[in-house]
Amino acid sequence: MTPEQVHESPRDWVRRHIREYVETEGRKGHRWSGVNTLLLTTRGRKTGKLRRTALIYGRDRDRYLVVGSAGGARSHPSWYLNLRADSEVHVQVGAERFDARARTASARERSRLWRIMTSIWPEYDRYQARSEREIPVVVIERAR
Repeated sequence: MTPEQVHESPRDWVRRHIREYVETEGRKGHRWSGVNTLLLTTRGRKTGKLRRTALIYGRDRDRYLVVGSAGGARSHPSWYLNLRADSEVHVQVGAERFDARARTASARERSRLWRIMTSIWPEYDRYQARSEREIPVVVIERAR
């Protein structure tokens, strides 16, 4: 059986970032604009196809954190809507690849995790200020 095709982000610059990341096992692409990035693969909630994007990440102990900012857009990014429909995801951090579960941070934990992420990428505060939606923090935990 052949592996399932993974579809990259529709944005050209993100697609180039992903291609470089994958081709170099993260030696190029893991570090982007002074921050670390990971590759997140979700299953499309409408198409059922695997979708991959690159995201800035933070850490909270052994968990990975990402933010569904879409630059402060009115609606959530597709990757976030996908993982809300199916929490099983695949992650690549540098050369390491693993299956994981992703969930939206609870209201109780969001403010602490938000501070972690804004310390890494302060733009998130600006994105939130111009958005009417609450930008979600996503917690990614390795599948056991």
